Amino acid sequence: MEALHDFELLRPASLSDLIAARRKAPEARLIGGGTDILVNIRRGIEAPRVLIDTGGIAELRAIKANAGSFEIGASATLSEIAAHPGLARHFTAIAQAAGSIAGPTHRNMGTLGGNLCLDTRCIFYNQSEWWRSANHDCLKTTGEICHVAPKSKGVCFATFAGDLAPAALLFEAEIDLAGPKGRRTIPLDDLYIGYAKKDGSTGDGKSYLSLRPSEMVVALRGKKPAGLVSAYDKLRIRRSIEYPVAGVAVALGRSGDKLADLRVAVTGTNPRPVLLAGTDELCGGAFTDEVLTGLGDLVRDQIMAMKTTFTPGMYRRRMAGVLARRLVQKLWAEAG
Repeated sequence: MEALHDFELLRPASLSDLIAARRKAPEARLIGGGTDILVNIRRGIEAPRVLIDTGGIAELRAIKANAGSFEIGASATLSEIAAHPGLARHFTAIAQAAGSIAGPTHRNMGTLGGNLCLDTRCIFYNQSEWWRSANHDCLKTTGEICHVAPKSKGVCFATFAGDLAPAALLFEAEIDLAGPKGRRTIPLDDLYIGYAKKDGSTGDGKSYLSLRPSEMVVALRGKKPAGLVSAYDKLRIRRSIEYPVAGVAVALGRSGDKLADLRVAVTGTNPRPVLLAGTDELCGGAFTDEVLTGLGDLVRDQIMAMKTTFTPGMYRRRMAGVLARRLVQKLWAEAG
């Protein structure tokens, strides 16, 4: 770790002031809790000359949740999200995901916006500056090849490991964005452009967000049908202060003895969070072993087996399938 470089810190008091600050300093970086960007700065990965603190903007801290919908401001902390009774009751996967991130002190500082826009990482990027230079800098920094996949022809395979995105994807989530050119709303899934198997993405682990210049996340919103239950679980090397080896969010709807709805999203494996395609084809009939087998097939088909962490890629993909199966069985029992 290196000492922090000299920088200017701006503290706008309103969203309009924040947008104006970004217009005047388009190269500025936002800082909420600083649990991600400050690590990158200390490791010499980036050195922004202007930082804009979003913590003093009250309109970005609100959280609302009822049985049918939720809205969370970008500066709401992970602790606030995890402890919110409406989220915990009606959008359980989101509260559980927030409560599983890092450790208590990190959750007191980290924010929704920071976790949704979390930098992608791999074993060649998430290191000190001297380590990276000694091992020939990778494509995501100043190098020319991706060390995870040297034959990738300029594609970076650094992995997205945010926990909140897969949980929110279960609920048809949208994000409100704001920038110098105005405000817009997009599906959360459209925020992520990192390569995912068979989806035709043009982005990768280096270019993984669709944000326009100086644009920022303002709020996250979602909804769910009655009767949908959800949960989040993940595997990590340590019980805290660790990115997920694999994280899985599941939402399930049950109608008597029939599986009415199934949604599964995965993080920690691809350069983007992956909402599994094809789970709707497993619904409409009885909950049998064939459903679980089909779920396993979807995981194997859509989740990468790249070695982006110190754990083998095949192991992470297999564990994603195990976590998905366990959560589906657990939620099926709860929904009964």
